[in-house]
Amino acid sequence: MVGLKFRGGGDVLPLVEMRGVTKRFSGVTANDDVNFSVEAGEVHALLGENGAGKSTLMNILYGLYRPDRGHIFVGGQERAFLSPRDAIACGIGMVHQHFMLVQTHTVWENMILGVRETPFILPRKKIQDRIAQISEQYGLQIDPTAAVWQLSTGEQQRVALLQMLYRNAKVLILDEPTAVLTPQESARLFQTIRRMTREGHGVVFISHKLKEVMSEANRVTVLRGGQNAGTVATARTTEEALAEMMVGRKRALDVERKPVSPGESVLEADDIHVLGDRGLETIAGLSLDLRSREILGIAGVAGNGQRELCEALSGLRPLVSGRIIVNGKRMDGAQPRKFIDERVHYIPSDRKGTGMASGMDIVGNSILKKYWSKPVARGAFIDWNSSADYAEDIVENFGVSVPSLSTPVRNLSGGNLQKLLMGRELSDSPKTVIVMHPTWGLDVSATRYVRNQLLARREGGAAILLVSEDLDELLALSDRLAVIFKGKFMGVLDDPSSVPIEEIGLMMAGGQGGSRAASAGDDARADKGASS
Repeated sequence: MVGLKFRGGGDVLPLVEMRGVTKRFSGVTANDDVNFSVEAGEVHALLGENGAGKSTLMNILYGLYRPDRGHIFVGGQERAFLSPRDAIACGIGMVHQHFMLVQTHTVWENMILGVRETPFILPRKKIQDRIAQISEQYGLQIDPTAAVWQLSTGEQQRVALLQMLYRNAKVLILDEPTAVLTPQESARLFQTIRRMTREGHGVVFISHKLKEVMSEANRVTVLRGGQNAGTVATARTTEEALAEMMVGRKRALDVERKPVSPGESVLEADDIHVLGDRGLETIAGLSLDLRSREILGIAGVAGNGQRELCEALSGLRPLVSGRIIVNGKRMDGAQPRKFIDERVHYIPSDRKGTGMASGMDIVGNSILKKYWSKPVARGAFIDWNSSADYAEDIVENFGVSVPSLSTPVRNLSGGNLQKLLMGRELSDSPKTVIVMHPTWGLDVSATRYVRNQLLARREGGAAILLVSEDLDELLALSDRLAVIFKGKFMGVLDDPSSVPIEEIGLMMAGGQGGSRAASAGDDARADKGASS
């Protein structure tokens, strides 16, 4: 690895510097003459709306893309990266939001994947000792012999960080690192980051959480439309000013949740048991009661049964036992079409796989749940003119940026794909909306828009089950908050804003909440009773 800290003319050069970087894809300019640098001992946050060019810029720095124009300097020496291997060799590592780990391998086996210097006969003890030494140095305790699939999300993130440190990375790019962590895990991560910077590492922190950026970053670079909107020290700016830099105008950050009185029960789950993809029970005797004109939030670390619960409540996953009642009708065992007929709409977290048919165009995806009814259907045939009008209304009303209605949805950015999915599910006056991670990966402007759309449906009489890993979002939107752990509710909070966030985090990790949290108890129906 090249040395990364150099002195010239009395000044310390940046660990990494990008000058005039430009990148185009099929005529679309993703980065336009962008400058960016990371200094030793700093956390440099990278902000921007969806499509602003953040990921492209970091993928160039990590060697996944090559710039059309511009230069990269490492410790003052110009470098050209043909692959991530070249970037890693120069001391640059990246921890992706979806960890690039082999689930069936152990921690120590993941450490050495792709390391060219690894001998044919693996020195297991030496590797494990090296992992232990790095773990101790940076406070990233982990069992090197554990299989990755056995680890929690927070532990897997530690493995991803260790993997880069094991390869002697001095510049670490962290993409939305707290998106799937409990508050306690986030606090531990930031402790590790501070320890890294004290030892001279530079950290690039990509996040949409302005509070985290303001509290943890030294500098912030904002990209807008692929160009530099500015680089500022966090000590000399505010959240509002950063949001304005991102969108080019003043924009309110908060949403207003107006007080409304909940109505009748529209969806009930009574002591339901559900199996996951591996045939193991992931929902273990859970009950809930969802009412009109309310948002019931579900908080929990990823992988504790949230997806299986949502799929069961929308007819996509069968029950082992228990009952589901929608609008007074027994629905356990019913097909998804029956749930749609009862105006139960599901917005999954897997946008391209479950939510959309990625190879189909905008029109086809817009009518996926309407092709059998008017005005889209004309007898046994599809009225494509009416279908195009319907799709155009969604695109216009929800601000979806698309080249044309014939564009395959796989070509849309994550933000526009989410807007299209939200538009399809919210356009037909749903009675019940089940939504997972509605603002995951969205910028400030799009996040506020989506949240306001959910609040508008709540005020219009819809019942909303909101699953999110963003506690700030849950606390801002939820009338009640249930905390799930290993397929059971640890408690239901009737006044979420009155409960300390640390207490909610404890419940997310499997601990019991305090007196303000309604405990799930031995009887599965207690979840339901606590929420009544």
